Amino acid sequence: MVQFNIMTERTTPFIVDEWYHCYNRGVDKRHIFMDKNDYERFLMLLYACNDAKPVHVSNFEQGNRSKTMSDLLLIHRKRPLVNIGAYNLMPNHNHLLLHERCEGGITSFMRKLGTAYTMYFNIRHERTGSLFQGTFKAKHIDTDQYFSRALSYIHANHAELREPKWKQGLVRNEPDLKKFLVEYRYSSLADYSNVNRPESVIVNTNAVLVIAETRPDLREVLEEAQIYARDYDIEK
Repeated sequence: MVQFNIMTERTTPFIVDEWYHCYNRGVDKRHIFMDKNDYERFLMLLYACNDAKPVHVSNFEQGNRSKTMSDLLLIHRKRPLVNIGAYNLMPNHNHLLLHERCEGGITSFMRKLGTAYTMYFNIRHERTGSLFQGTFKAKHIDTDQYFSRALSYIHANHAELREPKWKQGLVRNEPDLKKFLVEYRYSSLADYSNVNRPESVIVNTNAVLVIAETRPDLREVLEEAQIYARDYDIEK
């Protein structure tokens, strides 16, 4: 399979049973999701690529038609590479909370995900070359407090689509923002908010709740996310 400079070798390897905040953006800050179809394909790939077996076109085809997301999310995976604790897809970048289940799991998962999505995107939008800006970034989560704040930051990231200054604590309409946070289809926050949807199989909420212990309160999510945005250098 053709590689698109998705990643290079890392000087610091990922550690089995540890959590990482992984993120990447489009080359030259370009949009990597142009419409609903792009977002949904990436969600499908989050599920399909999280398996030791290769991703094949048959994963996405059913007879002579494309599988729906609900179809694909019913496919059994024999050996997931990572636990996906949270995700958020934004127009020009994405955030993932990943747990290394086996040696090389995150590396393999991110390579498969990046390559498969780039191939899909380039064919659909008639372009060539790399889509993502080099190697994805990863921050090791080494404390429970860091874990809680990273989880909140990922789940609140799309707040900027409604409230551009939320990171500075400037929110004009908090009830409207909370509603928007939960209803946003391309974040896993809904899966921690008792929303029943097919996408819930993408994330392993049980693995997260072992550390977080309680499901997120939306006010706390925003407060913790603002602290994370202030204290850590997150490159989007």
